[in-house]
This record gives sequence, C-alpha cells and structure tokens, in this order.
Amino acid sequence: MLYYLFNYLDKNYNIPGTGLFEFLTFRAALAIILSLFIATFFGKRIIRYLARKQIGESVRDLGLEGQNEKAGTPTMGGLIIILATLVPVLLIAKLENIYVIMLIVTTVWMGIIGFIDDYIKKFKNDKEGLPGKFKVVGQVGLGLFIGLTMYLHPDIVVHRTVVTPTADVEVISQHADGTYYVKDKAMLTTIPFVKKNEFKYSWLINWVGNDYKKYVWLIFIPIAIFIITAVSNGANLTDGIDGLAAGSSAIIALTLAIFAWVSGNLIFSNYLNIMYIPNTGEMTIFITAFVGALIGFLWYNAYPAQVFMGDTGSLTIGGIIAVIAIAIRKELLIPILCGIFLVENLSVVLQVSWFKYTKKKYGEGRRVFRMAPLHHHFQVKGFHESKIVTRFWIVGIFLAIVTIVTLKIR
Repeated sequence: MLYYLFNYLDKNYNIPGTGLFEFLTFRAALAIILSLFIATFFGKRIIRYLARKQIGESVRDLGLEGQNEKAGTPTMGGLIIILATLVPVLLIAKLENIYVIMLIVTTVWMGIIGFIDDYIKKFKNDKEGLPGKFKVVGQVGLGLFIGLTMYLHPDIVVHRTVVTPTADVEVISQHADGTYYVKDKAMLTTIPFVKKNEFKYSWLINWVGNDYKKYVWLIFIPIAIFIITAVSNGANLTDGIDGLAAGSSAIIALTLAIFAWVSGNLIFSNYLNIMYIPNTGEMTIFITAFVGALIGFLWYNAYPAQVFMGDTGSLTIGGIIAVIAIAIRKELLIPILCGIFLVENLSVVLQVSWFKYTKKKYGEGRRVFRMAPLHHHFQVKGFHESKIVTRFWIVGIFLAIVTIVTLKIR
C-alpha cells in the first residue's frame, strides 16, 4: 500500500524522499525493521492474550530434563510470525508480483492448516490434533497451486544464455561471443557444483515422444508437492526445543533472500553466470519481512521460552521456505541449506523403521537414537537445550555458507 502511495507522490508531486521506495534494498531494509517491531512490540500483547485464554502447551512426559516446566507455556505463537510477515509485505511490496502473491497464499494456506491443528488440540482437548491425512491433503493442495502457477503463469520465466536457441524459446539478444540471450518458459532448476548446472524437468520424460515437453507438469507438480510436504514436516519436527526452529529458519531464509536478490538482478546474475529470473527480486521484500518476524519471535521463544509457535508457525515457515526455493529454481539445494530439517526428518524415519524391523525380526524393538527427533537424542545424553540449539545454529550457518558458495564453485 505504501509503495503505491509513495510512487504516486513521487511521479505526480516529486516530493523529496518518496523516490526511495523504488529501491529494492531500501524497501527490504524497511521490511525487516517493521517486521521486527511488530513481532517484538505486538508479540508481547499476543502472548498475554494467549495466556489469558489459557492456550498453553500440553507436554507429554518423555522424561526430559526441564520438560514439565514448559507445561502451560502459551502456544500458537506462529500467529506472531504470520502477522509480522504479512503486514510489512502488504504495506511495502508490489502486490501484483506473482511471486509475492504465491508467498502470501502459502503463508495464509499453511497458517490455516496449522491453526486448525492447534485449535483442535487446545479447544477440543484432542492431543492428536488435525489428523495427518488432512495435513497431507492441505500440503498437496498447496503443491498443486504452486506447481500449476509456476507452469501456467506467463510472468514466470527465466532469462539465460545459450549457444544455440531452440524453437521453443524467445531470443532477446545476441552477445558478441556468438551466444544468445533467451527467454525460456521451461521448468528449469539448478544443479549445485556442476558447471553446466541447468536441468530441465522435461528431460525426465523425453522418452514419451516429440511432444514430451507438454507433459512436464506431470513431473514438476509431484516434485513441488514432495518438497513442500517434506520441508514443512521437517520444520514441524525441528520445533521441539526453545528457539531451534525459529533460529534455524531465519538462517535459511536469509540465505534464500541473497539468492532471490541476485537471481532477480540482471547485472549480478550475468556476473555469477546464473539464470536471471525476472521479478524474483521482489521476493526479497517478503523474505526480509519473514526473517525479521522470525528474529522478533525468537526474542520470546529463546530459552526459557515465553511462547511456542505451535503448528501454526512450524508448518507455515516450512511451507514458505519450500516455495521460495522452488520459485528461485534452487530446490535441489534444499538438502544442503535445510540440512537441519533433513536430519530431523531422517532421524524419525530411521528410528521408526528400525524399531519396527527389529521388533518383527527379534520380537523386541531396538532404537538407532536414544530418542527422536535428533535434538531429543542429545537432550537424553545430558546436553542442555541451549547448547543443542546453539550448535545446531552453527551447523545451519555452515550449511548456509556452503549453499552460497555454490553460486561460484562448480
């Protein structure tokens, strides 16, 4: 809203300072400041409201140190993250941008699923919350929306340099070295650490015949669904101790902001020899607001937590991260960048699978870890949760650096 107001004032009245809103970096800085303010200032009031309504965490007795003290701590704090993200975006971003629209829909969509889950747990006294099949249906629905939008929307294209353009691309210009700059609608992604790192999903079905490119959506949409489901569930599992999910997600989101900005900048994308994706730079506004919301929430969620995000927050942040990665064609970097989420997911899968296998074979279930997800394993071993969280953050920062390095090391 403010973007359009100041743009109007600048063009019609030439008021000093109004032109600043044309600069992406200024709006990104303003977004993170505004989201931090909303999360910290209004967050306290939301926490008090949740406490008054007795919307507190029900803690299962897992025998972990300090666990019982968490009982009754206000939950559904993901509302703080959602509010502090969406308000700056609605005020500062270009709302006609298709990538911003996708992220707003993702936030509301996953927020509603998480809210329903938390609502059932707290107000219907059902500890299981929303049945898993309904969560999956919601995640699949979002995957369908994102996949179809990416495939069908005319504004979602990539610009890249090729030696010989094919008939299905639009040539924009020819370089002095004989290569061509083209506009391509193809469903592309980036393979890390490979020199020729562009991969077309249509190559996976080129065996079906000459018209194989028409059916690329049959591959791309299931991949989008899988990524959104995996990352949102990974974030949900990571949200087990104070500050872990919020801090890890802030590191991931900040890294994605860098990728979104360079991918949407013609000069930097040419310098880094990566796909130029028009309009993705505007995602930086959303992502910086998201980072500010996570850090502001962390003010109250750090040990000892005054509020928990609940599924309202964890499912939402996972969905947002997944959609950003898909939009900037960096989904194959998720196993690296979201390594914390990945190992948390894998620890649960390994634990459950091995327990069932050994119980069937030996009559007694055996465990790989002392407890899953992985952060609980370290708690059982006697590590304080603050130390676990800090070390997970350090690993997350290392993974973020490795992810950024892939821009140049191939």
